[in-house]
Amino acid sequence: MKLDFLPEPRLIFANGEHICPRRGIATYGVFDQTQDTRRSEVHVGGVGSSECMEMLGDWLERCKAGIEAPKDAKQERLKLPFCGFNKNAGFGADLKYSESLTRSIRNSDIAEIVAIASRTERVKAAVDLYLENIKFLAQNRHVDVIICVIPEKLYKVISTEGGGAEDTLEDADQSEELNFRRSLKARAMPLGKPLQLIRQVNIDKTKSAGQQDDATKAWNFCTALYYKSGPTIPWKLEQESSRGTSCAVGIAFYRSRDRQTLCTSLAQIFDELGNGLILRGTPVDIDKDDLSPRLSTQQAYDLIKAALTEYRVAMRNFPARLVIHKSSNFTAEELDGIESAARDLHIDAVDFVTILDSRLRLFRDGNYPPFRGTLARVEDNRLLLYSRGSVWYYQTYPGMYVPQPIELRVVKSEESPLLIAREILGLTKMNWNNTQFDGKYPVTLGCARKVGEIMKYLSEADVPQIRYGYYM
Repeated sequence: MKLDFLPEPRLIFANGEHICPRRGIATYGVFDQTQDTRRSEVHVGGVGSSECMEMLGDWLERCKAGIEAPKDAKQERLKLPFCGFNKNAGFGADLKYSESLTRSIRNSDIAEIVAIASRTERVKAAVDLYLENIKFLAQNRHVDVIICVIPEKLYKVISTEGGGAEDTLEDADQSEELNFRRSLKARAMPLGKPLQLIRQVNIDKTKSAGQQDDATKAWNFCTALYYKSGPTIPWKLEQESSRGTSCAVGIAFYRSRDRQTLCTSLAQIFDELGNGLILRGTPVDIDKDDLSPRLSTQQAYDLIKAALTEYRVAMRNFPARLVIHKSSNFTAEELDGIESAARDLHIDAVDFVTILDSRLRLFRDGNYPPFRGTLARVEDNRLLLYSRGSVWYYQTYPGMYVPQPIELRVVKSEESPLLIAREILGLTKMNWNNTQFDGKYPVTLGCARKVGEIMKYLSEADVPQIRYGYYM
């Protein structure tokens, strides 16, 4: 076994580079400040109880001004002060929020929903109530993104149990579901306004137990808000100027809500600016031997050709190189279909990489796990990558569980396994929902679960939004 260490990928901001999204935004400004077409105001709508709307207003005012880091922070680089969301600070834009951009939900309406005996009926009633008010704002007010604040008494009776464990690529939930967040986002999708859902307790300044510090909360909340208000680009990955353009595509599948019908394929395309585009494919067959969904040659061809066409529309050209990520092994039919699509569109190189959770672990001396960026070559084209682990920049391991490396199987490639591993480590930093940069999975697969969770609430007749901001 050969060990390497990959340096932390650098991110590009408006006036400089840094490895940390928070430090980069605070010091150099969000990347798209350099673009003439960028807007300098973000109009935020709000839906919730009257008390929730007051709390949201207070919270947004604090975000505008900036928030100090916690005084007892032991890792100053991990607990950075929030720079403020205004025209003169890192985001270079003003948050616009006022009472005229809100819709208050009556407490009596919330009490009626809480009193409903059936959880299914409660969730349906809550979705209808929020959707009615979202629809009014989307159709009658100039808003870029709508924040839905969920009162705690309602949250407790409509929330879904789960969470707390480390991320995995497998969906452990085997039951039929009706999830408030997923259902609301899917039903609001035709209105063309991304949603951001937040619990009342998260913006209640009198409640702090069990929560992130306010500065960290503001970093994640405001970065997601800024991205959703888009098209915007908070940061982009550093590119080697000597290399041609490339496009990363993640292929994933999702099951229907009752988990009884066929899986449907999904492609997530990320261009070099980090813009995420989502495409729904067609229902696929399940392999009888390993129960994994498989694309036929024609399905693989159609899915990748559609993905590359979207890339061409966004970038005005096809990429020189295509990288396909998948969380299961490629079949001969899938390889054939993807290569045929790339060949027809005159794309020079296609790389295929399977990315899996690994049960192997590495240990280093001392009390801390291996560093993020540790790369072990098990075989020529089989590597273990620690995308989560001790982070030199933070001077700690910022996780709660023993970190699990991801396994990279380079199935077919024109580039070296080392370069492919570096690219994948870079793509773990393109998660706009979390400004702590040690994400486990590349965004091509890491967001697959979130997209599928919402996509399965759409009918075949619904036209899904293609921008990733609608699924976050």
